[in-house]
Amino acid sequence: MLFNCEPPGDFFLFNPAKEESCKKEILAGAGLKVTPQRIAVLEAVRELKNHPTAENVIDFIKTNHPNIATGTVYKTLETFVEKGLIKKVKTDRDIMRYDAITDTHHHLYSSATDRIEDFTDPELHRMIGKYFETHKIPNFKIEDIKLQIIGEFLTG
Repeated sequence: MLFNCEPPGDFFLFNPAKEESCKKEILAGAGLKVTPQRIAVLEAVRELKNHPTAENVIDFIKTNHPNIATGTVYKTLETFVEKGLIKKVKTDRDIMRYDAITDTHHHLYSSATDRIEDFTDPELHRMIGKYFETHKIPNFKIEDIKLQIIGEFLTG
């Protein structure tokens, strides 16, 4: 799920007013003031489904909102991470990317192309969880487990 109030399918393609309402609901629900800048960043992360970098988000925003400052985009992305609206994903090349999907999932990553794809496997997640229930790590409390599976995409 990208965001809490997103309905299935292409509902927003036919109901832009509902999409705008949803964005405001997401921001307000996170305790954030609804501003045009925050809505623009939220739109960019939602539309760029490729785990965008901050630069990707900035480029996307500049096409429709050229007056939004670069610093505002960086600050807004960090605020969204702090509020749990998006997550950070770091690549092998230490490039920070952002993920609008906050549900439990893992990532497939190609270091050759820097491409990231979401990977969901509930059985794998349960298996890892069970493993760590019986194999405690001394002096460490696990908060979350995220796998980044590194390889090469054979198509696309």
